[in-house]
Amino acid sequence: MKNFEFVNPTKILFGKEMITKLGKEIKANSVNKVLLHYGKSSIFKNGVYDQVVTTLKENNIEWVELGGVKPNPVLTKVQEGIEVCRKEKVDGVLAVGGGSVIDSAKAIAAGVLVDGNIWDAFEGKKRATKGLPIFTVLTLSATASEMNAFAVITKEDENKKWAFSAGYDSYPKVSVIDPSVQMTLPQEQTVNGAVDAISHVFELYFDGAKHTDIQDEIAEGIIRTVMKHVKILLNDPENYESRAQLAWSATLALNGLNSAGRTWGDWSTHTLEHSLSAYYDIAHAAGLSIMFPAWMKYVYKNDIPKFARFGRNIFSLEGNDEDVAVESINKIKDFFDEIGSPTSLKQVDINEDAIEMLTENASLRAPIGVLMKLNKDDIREIYKLAIN
Repeated sequence: MKNFEFVNPTKILFGKEMITKLGKEIKANSVNKVLLHYGKSSIFKNGVYDQVVTTLKENNIEWVELGGVKPNPVLTKVQEGIEVCRKEKVDGVLAVGGGSVIDSAKAIAAGVLVDGNIWDAFEGKKRATKGLPIFTVLTLSATASEMNAFAVITKEDENKKWAFSAGYDSYPKVSVIDPSVQMTLPQEQTVNGAVDAISHVFELYFDGAKHTDIQDEIAEGIIRTVMKHVKILLNDPENYESRAQLAWSATLALNGLNSAGRTWGDWSTHTLEHSLSAYYDIAHAAGLSIMFPAWMKYVYKNDIPKFARFGRNIFSLEGNDEDVAVESINKIKDFFDEIGSPTSLKQVDINEDAIEMLTENASLRAPIGVLMKLNKDDIREIYKLAIN
């Protein structure tokens, strides 16, 4: 196990009717006016908006609104939010939505205090080390952005979908996770949340680190739990207990607990996917269910014992290590197929003609990955594997 420092300052309010406590928490953090940031219409339909506004009013917290966050959040909306915050002199940002809204809120919160262009922090040209206090009400469990310090934003004019963190200040101060508000999610979004959670575990689990028994047990427990409960929810979407299990699993997948003592993950598959959703109207999770089996096929020989462990502990496979490793990749692809998430580029109308464009984009920061360092030629081959 590698040396590590573990700090997670986010306070979680988990369960039914916890939104009612949010206003008091915001006030306790000496915040009196927030940017209320959200996506499109779902929070109005499921009653979350009314619950949030009620708790703000009860605690004499002012707010100004900015909606319209896209599923893959963009820099132009972040810049708009920064301008609104500065003009309205808000002293906090409240994100109500899924990971995309929370990521956008994190970039806004940091951008308000950055001298210059917040995108420079994504490019590595400057460091963003401070941000306005962030609060969240989660309506889609997937990314764990509600309990980590990372955000991913797309710069549309350059097709760059990149990540950044402002460190400690990018952790939300308080996040509300009420599984009951997720009961009305479309089936596709429930599936996307499950795939995203599993993918985050994969990035950490398959990073080549040694002597990670406790981390691997945690990781495998999350994977098994997500796989079990997403299947239940496909048939019984209002099952509160399964919503709760899936929601907390998604948070634990990337809140730092599972990464402690590892190498902080491989993350090459996320880079490969970011190029897909930077160019195409595709959900992040859909891109991950396409790219992960392809990446696994290309790199598994770099850690056959771990892929074999995965096959034995998740799918109860038997046999020699290499056979089990190969079959485990087939099994996870079958699982994605079973729950209705795409597993090939052709399923989302991306063909061979796009491979070079995607390769160029994903190679902007090459070499990528930890388990296997991937250069441009490797990246191209993985996209080829993902075609069918």
